[in-house]
Amino acid sequence: MSGSENRTLEELQRTVESLQRQLEEAQASNKAKEAFLSNMSHDIRTPMNAIVGMTQLAKKHIDEKARVADALNKIETASSHLLSLINEVLDMSRIDSGRMNIAAESFSLSDLLHDVVTIIQPQMVQKNHRWTLSSSGIVCEQLIGDALRLRQVYVNIINNAVKYTPDGGQIDLSVSESVLDGLCHLSLVCRDNGIGMSEEFLSRIYDPFERAGSTTVTRIEGTGLGMSIVRKIVEAMNGSISITSRLGEGTEVTITVPLPYEEIRVDHAAVQDKNLLILEANPVLISLYDQYLDEFGIAHTIVPSASAALSVLTDADFGKISFDGLIIGREQKESGSIYDIASYFSKAHPDLPVILISEDSWDEIRYHANRSGIHHFIPLPIFRKSLINGLDKVFSGENAAQGASLTPDLTGRRILLAEDNFINLEIAKEILRSTKAEIDTAENGQEAVACFSASSEGFYSLILMDIQMPVMDGYEACRAIRRMDRKDAGTVPILAMTANTFAEDIARAKEAGMNGHIAKPVDINALMQALRQALR
Repeated sequence: MSGSENRTLEELQRTVESLQRQLEEAQASNKAKEAFLSNMSHDIRTPMNAIVGMTQLAKKHIDEKARVADALNKIETASSHLLSLINEVLDMSRIDSGRMNIAAESFSLSDLLHDVVTIIQPQMVQKNHRWTLSSSGIVCEQLIGDALRLRQVYVNIINNAVKYTPDGGQIDLSVSESVLDGLCHLSLVCRDNGIGMSEEFLSRIYDPFERAGSTTVTRIEGTGLGMSIVRKIVEAMNGSISITSRLGEGTEVTITVPLPYEEIRVDHAAVQDKNLLILEANPVLISLYDQYLDEFGIAHTIVPSASAALSVLTDADFGKISFDGLIIGREQKESGSIYDIASYFSKAHPDLPVILISEDSWDEIRYHANRSGIHHFIPLPIFRKSLINGLDKVFSGENAAQGASLTPDLTGRRILLAEDNFINLEIAKEILRSTKAEIDTAENGQEAVACFSASSEGFYSLILMDIQMPVMDGYEACRAIRRMDRKDAGTVPILAMTANTFAEDIARAKEAGMNGHIAKPVDINALMQALRQALR
């Protein structure tokens, strides 16, 4: 056989092997998709069954308040789960079609991490997980990037740790930074002692539609798209992701992304001469308080328990020393809730501002906190800027609004609501009635523009604008209002309230001249917070 015939035979053999590999890959992909469709059929029907069933039970027992309330809570939980499944499928579709854009906006690292912990914490509490959040080398607190996508990545990673870690397990989160070539390299490490992964599964963890199977620990539900989405987002940010895991021993995930950063201004004039009493037993947080407060020369005393705080305050009274504020931190050595502690000190020392520093969501704890005398809040994790600026706002009076009611009192204000769907319009009007604002409605963007044009200057305090409407959509309606030759056209707050919830949609709303974005299904707390900020 000649050399040319040998080469032809070898090329043919390589072609056959290549085609065989492609066939095997296609078959594996089809098998994964079939499994995905089967799993999704089950996973979507499960919360749908809960929603339909609990709705029927609520109607059947409409006069039994407790049963109706229980049914509504379960409907809310099932709806949230169903929405997360749908979002992942839509996200993957958008990424595969090349329509995912990475935003470049300024955001606070402290706020981002607080949002992540607030989202994940209820699940960790439910499974009785022990967890820690530590930070080191944090020098860039104000970063430039896509906070929404970064939050999505972090929540997905930590949610996996929660999902695959048995009840009573341990989850440790650590955040660190390093500055290199003018960029801040932000790293998140998530470690758990859960069920871990085999080397075989680890090799295909990023494949779409893959997910770890059911175990004796729990039946795992989800799309199997999470890690595929995570890697695509991280790569779009020029970042990296690494995973180490051993079956039965747990998993460690490290995500690093390079981000531009901004120099921050730390305001401390109002807190400069204050003397603070801090109730905190966590050694890591104690070290941070000492580091940040000493840097700005802010006097402080740290005690590990409420009884020790009482002793210090008593000694201070006899020694003619005064404290200007009491900080209640994350941990203390005695039993008792933060609300009981705050209530005691606010009654015994009514002139002493009580400041809570916690990973909880302020909107969720506001009612109990206010009743206990807590009217100031700084979210965890604390960094240099977030702590000092937060304290400065307390003593300059800016932070007093934290104690206000969750629902703003908009008596005398008028809101223009543009919404073409009758049910959505009814829901929005019912939610807004609690603010005591006057509500005008428009069925499309053109009507909204006409209503605003026909009104006197300052007539409308705020406009809530749907996006996908007939005749004229929300973007064009906003542009039309902004172009009007009247003083309030450029200043009236316009908020998108829409089911267009991707990062690109939020960017488009901003480009059209909108001041904010509220996603549907509408979260009442998020809407009220947006109203408070827009009409502050």
